Amino acid sequence: AFSRFERSQPNELWQIDFKGDFKLTTGKSCYPLTILDDHSRYSLGIKACGNQRRTTVQGYLRQVFDRYGIPRAVYVDNGNPWGTAYRWARHTRFSVWLMRHDIEVIHGRPFHPQGRGKLERFHRTLKLEVLQERRFNSLRRIQSCFDPWRTIYNHHRPHDALDLNVPASRYRVSDRNFEEITSHYEYSARFETRRANRASQIKFHGRNYRLSEVFIDQRVGLCPTQHDGVWDVYFCRFVIGQVNEHTVKFSRTSRLAEFHCVP
Repeated sequence: AFSRFERSQPNELWQIDFKGDFKLTTGKSCYPLTILDDHSRYSLGIKACGNQRRTTVQGYLRQVFDRYGIPRAVYVDNGNPWGTAYRWARHTRFSVWLMRHDIEVIHGRPFHPQGRGKLERFHRTLKLEVLQERRFNSLRRIQSCFDPWRTIYNHHRPHDALDLNVPASRYRVSDRNFEEITSHYEYSARFETRRANRASQIKFHGRNYRLSEVFIDQRVGLCPTQHDGVWDVYFCRFVIGQVNEHTVKFSRTSRLAEFHCVP
């Protein structure tokens, strides 16, 4: 049994993932990076990438953000560069970059691809209509096929889940503009702030607590919970864990300060 979910507005949630890689005639590999708006099924981008590195993904996302603005949240799996299979180390440098730009990162449940059903269906269509039984000798050649097909998919192809409307009929550009942020986040007076050292540790009330190494040199905010001696640890607006002064432990979690998006 399953239940279908769909966000109520465009740009509330984008699904991002790599389609399965395939070989070029040169022996090199192509890793198609795809981005889909959850509400409208609008394809925000398809990029023929030569690797799955964080810098490659961020570079392309900057282009997409410049064109369409930024979403409220992104839905990704637990593979590199989105996350890690280890729940205790859920965050990566990529997710830290997204959170710093006020984008929530939602990780799908491990081994549950049905959570990315829209993107999986999009990948099957892309393979069937663009990639199947074709051979390519360069990423540029692949991209020259991706671009016109994306236009057809967004603006001309009726979609059953959209009552035979096209994705472009339900999509609009985000009202949240992208601006590259390099300065530290400013926490309000209700937080006690700490900066993680080179060992990814913060010192709080005389004790050391180790965060993930991706937060090295980042400032976090600590706010008391309803439980004595237990503090929520925030990175920007996002709760990344809790400090427990009784057990002298930092436990990792993911939660948004003002709202929590659950697909």
